[in-house]
Formats: sequence, structure tokens, C-alpha cells
Amino acid sequence: MKKLLLIAGLLAANFAGAQAFTGKGDAKLNIGANIQDHATGITATADFGIGPNLSYGFSATYLLGTDDILGEKAEFGDRADIKARINANIGNVIGISEKFDVYPGLDLGLRNFGGHVGARYFFTDGFGLYTEAGFPIAKYDSDVVGFDHYNNQFVWQIGASFNF
Repeated sequence: MKKLLLIAGLLAANFAGAQAFTGKGDAKLNIGANIQDHATGITATADFGIGPNLSYGFSATYLLGTDDILGEKAEFGDRADIKARINANIGNVIGISEKFDVYPGLDLGLRNFGGHVGARYFFTDGFGLYTEAGFPIAKYDSDVVGFDHYNNQFVWQIGASFNF
């Protein structure tokens, strides 16, 4: 019984110290599934804190599963996307748990200027889960057809988040 109480206490202490965003110097890595219309893939984002509630970062997406369009398969350039991003980390502003962060942001990518809204919850100091929704605000091409629609539409991501 003493061992069980000790283990429970250590786990509680471990979970109590988890923080989703600590401000300047904070660094997060998100790796997850990217789900969009007619395609699914993998996304990795890295965010770096530059102030109490501000971070910048980069994201890269590669679509693994895409639908053929008119009998043609998507090529590498159709599947890949890279973006620079900036986030307003407002979890502490709206007064929620230190383990939870909400972050609206803007991104500039190969296909559009867009926005995103995400949330991270950290179970420990190093591991958590995240979800994020992204959407284009201004597309570079007003006549988006075929494979140009990939990575240029509403996307949803879900996956793991890490401190590094």
C-alpha cells in the first residue's frame, strides 16, 4: 500500500508541474495527422516563444494519401507545403489551467496566407496532445482547381506535442 501511495504521489507531482506555454525561450514540437478534403498526411510544427504570450514557428506538411484527379496522381509538389507562423498564446490570458494553451495565429505558406486556431494540453513537462484547425485567408491563385486545392483549404490536425 505504501508503494502504491508513493507511485500515486510521484505521478501527481509529475502532472502538476506540466506547463503548456512558458513564454520567452519556450520551444514546442507538434507531430500529427493532417486531415483535409480528399487527402490525409502528416504535419510537423515547431514553435518558439519570444514573449509572454507570443511565439513564432514553422510548419511542414506532406500528404500521404491523396485522391487521383482525372486519372492523375499527385506529385511531390502537390503534396508538400511549408509555412512560417506566428501565434498568440492566450491560455494564461483567459485564465485556464497552466497545462492548457489556446493559440490563434497567422501563417504564410507556399500556397496561401492563412490563419489557424489550436490548443495543446500537457500531461507532463515534456508530453501533451494538440489539435489545430487551419484555413486560408487569401489564396495566391483565385482559380484553385485540381491538385492546387491540396494544402489550400480548411485542414484539421491532431497529434502529439513535445517540449524541446
